[in-house]
Amino acid sequence: MKFVDEATIKVCAGNGGNGCVSFRREKYIPKGGPNGGDGGDGGNVYLVADSSLNTLADFRVKRRFQAQHGKNGMGHDCTGRSGEDLKISVPLGTRVQDVASSESIGELLHVDQTLLVARGGFHGIGNARFKSSVNRAPRRATPGSLGEKRELHLELRLLAHVGLLGLPNAGKSSFIRQVSNAHPKVADYPFTTLHPNLGVVQVGLGRSFVIADIPGIIAGAAEGAGLGLQFLKHLTRTKLLLHLIDMAPIDGDPATAIAQVETELTKYGNDLNTKERWLVLNKIDMLDQATLASCRAKLIATTNWQGQIFAISALSGTGTNELVQALMHRLENLELSTENNVEFPA
Repeated sequence: MKFVDEATIKVCAGNGGNGCVSFRREKYIPKGGPNGGDGGDGGNVYLVADSSLNTLADFRVKRRFQAQHGKNGMGHDCTGRSGEDLKISVPLGTRVQDVASSESIGELLHVDQTLLVARGGFHGIGNARFKSSVNRAPRRATPGSLGEKRELHLELRLLAHVGLLGLPNAGKSSFIRQVSNAHPKVADYPFTTLHPNLGVVQVGLGRSFVIADIPGIIAGAAEGAGLGLQFLKHLTRTKLLLHLIDMAPIDGDPATAIAQVETELTKYGNDLNTKERWLVLNKIDMLDQATLASCRAKLIATTNWQGQIFAISALSGTGTNELVQALMHRLENLELSTENNVEFPA
């Protein structure tokens, strides 16, 4: 299924049912009095977070959603039935905005969390409710109010503990295939990743975390070049970034690759450049130990890197276990689940 992370839909809550004007008419019961019932309330529209969904592709076809209207009141003091609420399933991490007012309505971060996006109309009042000592035969009833209608912009921002960064062909897809249950496309040409991928990394019994891979970043991504701008937003919810570097590039050098990605993060904003970021030197199986040590020392000196550095081969798996263990330890110290009160899909 095509990955879709934005959609615009129209939601219509149900109208309230009208009140009824009715009088009791039975043999031998003169002047039976009013007995018109109230109408029913209109159905509300809710968005519900569903952990089994990971894209907004379902909204490419169906874009209008209507809740049930309330039924009209009837005689014999019969109240109209209320309309059923409409619940629309969306992926975890969906942000909701009103198109007309640009108001942020909310976001769904918990499994089965519900968000009211359109309120149903209130029921009309039947004439039985207007009876009084001075008005024993009221011929008045009120109509039900209209349900809310809204055009909503849905934006999906994936929920993941760790995000992968890097230029095209840095080995991000190979890494997520190596350490998780995800199977993104891997090939020997750039831009094989065209949409984000999520993978669950199992470290031990009851110990796991979610990792997100996005398409490679190129120069000008923050201004819309390539696919970087479209998908950088999926890293805004992560707590830690892994910056993968190709240590055996065909052209260019690792220091330039680091600077290029850092520039795009700074331009994009949204605090991405302030997130904790670890440097991962990939494709070390293509270098001998002496060359690797020399390149690593030169890279640190050139970039003045102060953070964590790991050397791995995503293809062969060398060093990936040590990296995964370190990530799990760091995430446990950060206590993501309790501090942010966010649930991540398993």
